Amino acid sequence: MPEADLCLVADGMGGHRAGDVASGLAVATIAEFFRASESGDSTWPYRFDPTITFEENRLLTAIQLANAAILRQARSQSQQQGMGTTIVAVIGSRTKNRLYICHVGDSRCYRVRNESIEQLTVDHSLYNEYAQSMPELGEERLAALPRNVITRALGMQEEVKVDLKQVEAQVGDVYLLCSDGLSGMINDARILQALRENEYDLDRSLKALVTGALEAGGEDNVTIVLVRVKSLAPRNRSSRTPAAGKSDEEQGPE
Repeated sequence: MPEADLCLVADGMGGHRAGDVASGLAVATIAEFFRASESGDSTWPYRFDPTITFEENRLLTAIQLANAAILRQARSQSQQQGMGTTIVAVIGSRTKNRLYICHVGDSRCYRVRNESIEQLTVDHSLYNEYAQSMPELGEERLAALPRNVITRALGMQEEVKVDLKQVEAQVGDVYLLCSDGLSGMINDARILQALRENEYDLDRSLKALVTGALEAGGEDNVTIVLVRVKSLAPRNRSSRTPAAGKSDEEQGPE
């Protein structure tokens, strides 16, 4: 949603294409709420937290609404029970020159700045939970844990815990949002290399990243959003250049 300075990736999970339903429902619910809350005067179904910014409140409320919508849908359709989706979203504040990042699951946000790449989110995964809570396990035993088991997703519980992070924006920053279909196939260095080789052209870089993930095995759908900060001036819809793509021919979210 360029009008809201909002970008997101939702990566669905669940059989019988229920993952498509969950991710599509999440995106639609979040977009609908952002349109309704643009003025800040609308009634929100969740408590407004005065200790965080308006932008962060919007993100949290939108994601809670998406979680509730997925649960309702799953309960009404037996073939969709157990469906869910990860989410990673970024919204900008031009008045504060900041970006607000939230995520649930293992879809990631990276920042590329000054020829270096940094992962800004931490996967909600079984591997990470063990690594953080039981560092005495050692690298060998941690390596035996599955990397693709997530511990949080929309649609898993009545309330979802959302991680929030805010970062200062700089002109020239490139932000990459992706599903694990990319991050599980190629490492951070290869992601940065693809951007460098394509002179940070977002469209060419995106195509190179999808190709790289497929050539590395292509074990999952690849969803990528690339955004460059071109201006920190008050809102101008042309001040960012977004590009989004998938590895398969389907154009809907997943």
